[in-house]
Amino acid sequence: MMIDEDPDIICLQETKAFHHQMPKEINLMPHKNICRHAWERPWYAGTAILSQMDLLTTKSQFTHSTKFREDGRLTEVELEGKILLINGYFPNWWTRADGTEMLSYKLAFYDELSTYIQKRQQDGYEIILTGDMNIVHTEVDIARPKENKNTIWFLPIERKRIWDFMDECKLTDMFRHFHPTMIDEYTRWSYRAWARVRNVWRRIDYFMLSEWLVKRASSFRHRQDIMWSDHCPIELVLS
Repeated sequence: MMIDEDPDIICLQETKAFHHQMPKEINLMPHKNICRHAWERPWYAGTAILSQMDLLTTKSQFTHSTKFREDGRLTEVELEGKILLINGYFPNWWTRADGTEMLSYKLAFYDELSTYIQKRQQDGYEIILTGDMNIVHTEVDIARPKENKNTIWFLPIERKRIWDFMDECKLTDMFRHFHPTMIDEYTRWSYRAWARVRNVWRRIDYFMLSEWLVKRASSFRHRQDIMWSDHCPIELVLS
């Protein structure tokens, strides 16, 4: 699919593989510029960016902190024109085997990323943020919002955090930019109970852009026609 679509850049989340574990098929891709996160925990999280475009810089660790580094949750590349593309796999919700309580961990991740993005913006960079952000934004982004109001992914404290995050970083949710009134449009479905066939789940995958880049975006869509994951790919076109 990725070869047929031939996108300039591909962002992957939850790769769950070190460099030597990557499938050989990756070498068939025309994307010769690759930024993989140098994560530490095997079979967990991981992110990567594959690009046919020239990359001015690459970054495979979370700012200067060691708190989130082991999970491989962020990769970043710099494109021409002082544009930073940040690809993220945001923390989920379950308690880890070591006892780490993940809701607080998730909110702290948002806090640190917000601080980092604002600093980069002060340095004159435009931001493209994409990935599995593991929070549902609004009531129309989840099936049965009333029944799920106390469910992880949709807790009031989570929804407030993503609203505040967008405001702090001055980022626009590109799905809602192009489709402000669309409902029943999700990006992730459970494998259970025929959730995808019944279209019952949630929207937790995003592209968020800073204001100057919003004006350069020509289209955005959820590729629900592509079926090889519990998430569907999301596609942004910039001119």
